[in-house]
Amino acid sequence: MRNDTTCDRLDADDIVGLRPRDLRIQIYISLALGVGAFLTFCFLRPRWKGLYAARKKQNNQATALPELPDSFFGWILPLWRITDEQVLESAGLDAYVYLAFFKLAIKFFLVALFFALAVIKPVHDTHKDIKIPDDEHKKHGKRDDLSMLVAMATDYDAYTDYLWMYLVFAYLFTGFLLYLIVSQTRKIIEVRQTYLGSQKTITDRTIRLSGIPLELRSEAKIKEFIEDLEIGTVESVTLCKNWKELDEQVVQRQAVLRKLEEAWTVYLGNRRVERSLETLPVVQPRPPAPEVRREDDEDAGDASQLLNDTDRDPDYTIPYARPRPMARIWFGRFKLHFKSIDAINYYEEKLRRLDDTIKTLREKDFEPTPLAFVTMDSVPSAQMAIQAVLDPSPLQLLANSSPAPPDVVWTNTYLSRGKRMLRAWSITVLIGLLTVFWTALLVPIAGALNTCAIKEVFPGLAEALNYHPVLQSLVNTQLPTLAVTLLNVLVPFLYDWLANQQGMISQGDVELSVISKNFFFTFFNFFFVFTILGTGSGFIALLERLGEKLHDASIIANTLAKSLAKLLGFYTNFIILQGFGLFPLRLMEFGALSLYPINLIGAKTPRDYAELVQPPVFSYGFFLPQTILIFIICLVYSVLRDSWQVLLSGLAYFMIGHFVHKYQLLYAMEHRQHSTGKGWMMMCDRVIVGLVLFQITLAGQLALKTAFKRALLIAPLAVGTLWFAYVYSKTYRPLMKFIALRSLKRAKHSDLGRGVQEEATSQEHQTVDEARESEMRFAHPSLIMDLDDVWIVNKGARSQNGSTSYSD
Repeated sequence: MRNDTTCDRLDADDIVGLRPRDLRIQIYISLALGVGAFLTFCFLRPRWKGLYAARKKQNNQATALPELPDSFFGWILPLWRITDEQVLESAGLDAYVYLAFFKLAIKFFLVALFFALAVIKPVHDTHKDIKIPDDEHKKHGKRDDLSMLVAMATDYDAYTDYLWMYLVFAYLFTGFLLYLIVSQTRKIIEVRQTYLGSQKTITDRTIRLSGIPLELRSEAKIKEFIEDLEIGTVESVTLCKNWKELDEQVVQRQAVLRKLEEAWTVYLGNRRVERSLETLPVVQPRPPAPEVRREDDEDAGDASQLLNDTDRDPDYTIPYARPRPMARIWFGRFKLHFKSIDAINYYEEKLRRLDDTIKTLREKDFEPTPLAFVTMDSVPSAQMAIQAVLDPSPLQLLANSSPAPPDVVWTNTYLSRGKRMLRAWSITVLIGLLTVFWTALLVPIAGALNTCAIKEVFPGLAEALNYHPVLQSLVNTQLPTLAVTLLNVLVPFLYDWLANQQGMISQGDVELSVISKNFFFTFFNFFFVFTILGTGSGFIALLERLGEKLHDASIIANTLAKSLAKLLGFYTNFIILQGFGLFPLRLMEFGALSLYPINLIGAKTPRDYAELVQPPVFSYGFFLPQTILIFIICLVYSVLRDSWQVLLSGLAYFMIGHFVHKYQLLYAMEHRQHSTGKGWMMMCDRVIVGLVLFQITLAGQLALKTAFKRALLIAPLAVGTLWFAYVYSKTYRPLMKFIALRSLKRAKHSDLGRGVQEEATSQEHQTVDEARESEMRFAHPSLIMDLDDVWIVNKGARSQNGSTSYSD
């Protein structure tokens, strides 16, 4: 229990130490949360496979995965035994690469934890730090440390010989991590080149050609230009045009279609109360019509197709006497007057007019844009074009890899280069402003959540906390962790929206942008800023201390250097909460469970009910940045005092995370956007940044302990790491971006290549991308989509009601 004078004399050493009570409370809370979520998942998993096995039920590529037993814990070992080859075959390159990062982290932290327990901890336990007292200690008469230092002055160098350990492990851990990066990158490149070289999807044969000059903006001229290069034959050309008017009509049609479905649902009334087995365990009215059944889904049964007159229960009578719904039509100046008309007739007429307009616009010759998708007859032809310079003029006729047809953001294809650049720079500036805002937001989080800061505002509450150690521990350590966790959960949604506004052509590029933005937030605002502030529970005291000593640069440097080491407790609590507490919640899909009742309340039409049972989408941009950050945190602390605690929690985080994400990527969640494993280079680049930060941290710790020569010896290591980053990028990045022509030739002689050539229609030999793109082509959806009718139970009811035309 603290007294009032403690806060007045609070030192940076006192505000964040990892006290056993704080650690135990964090472990208890995390285990209670995690174990409860895990047991709930084990109970729900076999009962509602529409959610927890949604991907395997709805994705043909996941059918090759083994069926997991329905027993309470029997599914764990079969999931663990699924090999990397099965992951690659059923989930694709992005999932394979994502899980590979977890494996790399596990290997590194196993070795680092061994040395932390066998060498680093014993050395630190036998060599206590000697603290040089400052003026504040002298003021209070604390001269014991100074006296001891003077007495040991002649033996100081001998006493600090243990600091050579910092230098040795700086080189050892750096070398080992760089070895893991290179070896894993080589393996991924080999897998990627074999995987992409063996398939013949439309995406691999297509070029995204940008910067097309005015004189070439026709499909015939583009085809002639490419074939004149003598790199292959052009199979088809899709020249993007300004389809904005058509897209707006299609969006308007979707809105009218939903309103018409709602009107019909209200008129026909609710069906009998019966829960669908594809939904969560909430009693609900049976949807007027479930989702449309795929023709190849023989097991879907009666519950997966729209009902018509013959499918109805013969004893059920449509309530034609029910009053028909009415719609308000606003008119006049400023739309101040309205009249009520029959909603069904109004929306039907409006839908008919929109259909006519869309059909007319589809025949219109829109203005061409400087962007086209050119599909070649072979993958080598496309790769030669992508890897070559096609035109001597700058920013003209640029050939790049094409996204898959469903990944194209067609509304951005008719944005000019200037507009895309303006959006990109505007959002970059906005993110810079947000960075300042998050920093200002973290100040009260860092300062208000501790008893000393509370005492300044609410003295009575602070006094009560002083007499309740457990509550005081929760305020000082658990609340900052929870506050930062909530911020890390909410901010990525904003950055995801911003990334989608930048005008990128493909969803894969958007996903990589989300990863980059969210990592910048987590790394800079959470890790870097919190380190400067000193701690999440002692900012006020630290700020006052710095304010008193601004005239003394050595005191500032000393305080900032110590803050990183003293934050070990806060980060250990954070990692424990993420690994033991929140990962099981992700496995349980807590977000989908919590939002389901809300979405169920708003569901009215068959389309609404069909959307309720769609599997959640796995977003790498939401999960990967925090994972990389936790790797960097563990790396930075790997040699400092008590490093085994953060390394052990980090190892547990990555082991649990690998298991949870493996299940989600294979069985439960969809991950539609695919970047063919390009995210691996982003992971490695950021790990190398963390490695340099690790070296700088050790150099700062050595300088803090006056071991300046040993601190300088880390400089060559940092320079060597930066040189490695340059060489690594030049050597391996092209192979993670392109398909080597030799890989394409070699694939023809491989077993997989023969399987693709001889049995192109057999799904047994198809990759995930080939199966998904077997019948796709590059065409704007607004030009080819079916103008589908409403989803209602009794279509015959429409024929018994005349249609009346209404003006808009």
